[in-house]
Amino acid sequence: MAGIDPAEEINELAGTLRSIQDVLDLDAMRKQIEELEQQVAAPDLWDDPEQAQKVTSRLSHLQGELNRVEGVSRRLDDLGVLYELAAEEGDADTRAEADKELESLRSDIGALEVRTLLSGEYDAREALVSINAQAGGVDAADWAEMLLRMYLRWAERKGYSTEVYDTSYAEEAGIKSATFTIKAPYAYGTLRGEHGTHRLVRISPFDNQGRRQTSFAGVDIVPVVEQTDHIDINEDEIRVDVYRSSGPGGQGVNTTDSAVRITHLPTNIVVSCQNERSQLQNRATAMAVLQAKLLERKRQEEAEKMSELRGATTTSWGTQIRNYVLHPYQIVKDLRTGTEAGNPTAVLDGDLDEFIESEIRWMRRQETGAAG
Repeated sequence: MAGIDPAEEINELAGTLRSIQDVLDLDAMRKQIEELEQQVAAPDLWDDPEQAQKVTSRLSHLQGELNRVEGVSRRLDDLGVLYELAAEEGDADTRAEADKELESLRSDIGALEVRTLLSGEYDAREALVSINAQAGGVDAADWAEMLLRMYLRWAERKGYSTEVYDTSYAEEAGIKSATFTIKAPYAYGTLRGEHGTHRLVRISPFDNQGRRQTSFAGVDIVPVVEQTDHIDINEDEIRVDVYRSSGPGGQGVNTTDSAVRITHLPTNIVVSCQNERSQLQNRATAMAVLQAKLLERKRQEEAEKMSELRGATTTSWGTQIRNYVLHPYQIVKDLRTGTEAGNPTAVLDGDLDEFIESEIRWMRRQETGAAG
């Protein structure tokens, strides 16, 4: 950005921010916040805890989003004054402070712009995430557990609540699979580009000869179902198995057979839940997970039909999407967007925003290109 007049760039950023505010429709957002605040004040709100949780979560999200946009707008106004002050007094320290704030605002407005791209049918939904160990033996199981931690840490950094429904532990180390939800508005739209195969290259901690090992794990992201979704599942199309929950190393977690596995016979989709003490609760959760998977399958089939009608090739993100190299050098690189990070430790600790923002922009380009 060297050579660009700060006043000129502030004007450009202000124009971008105005476009963002138009898309987000701040007046409608304020009205919705007002309505939700009235619902929250109702004395019978917590008679239905699940609905109450949704209302309070939605309110918190909207308030946070409005505060974020208004805060950026105020900072942009203040920045012009800061540059004027630095120029009038010839103060290098104030100028350096202003330059730093300009860089920060550039990043924050870019992140807000990404949010306006989340306009897909299911983008506003919560996310249901499944992680599965693939090729690579014990290293792949360990890698799947590292990815589980990475996404849970990302959600924790954002202040999003999560619930792990099912974890299937591997014999030696790591996990075979895990399923969890991220309970935040727009979690699905934000994370759907993470769907695909993630590849790890490192010196294996399980190889006594210290050889380099490549391992793979699959990440599956689907939107959480809502009451308006119509997914009919006939009882004769499913097989329900109950079993005893188990922890790492095969140890029993529950003393009763409360874990539930449901197989959808027409599609061979298998889901399970073992986080509740009650078999009934686990069955209800497993059915919700199955509905989400079937909804996504239906959505993909419809998208493929539309692509065929348009004569376009189907866009699929269920392939290898990102490399995490820990040896002989350290880099995380997204194969679609080219986004790179030289600190894999930070990425694996949940520092994913740069990757997520660039893939949202990439997906939007792919979708508008296919529609054109």
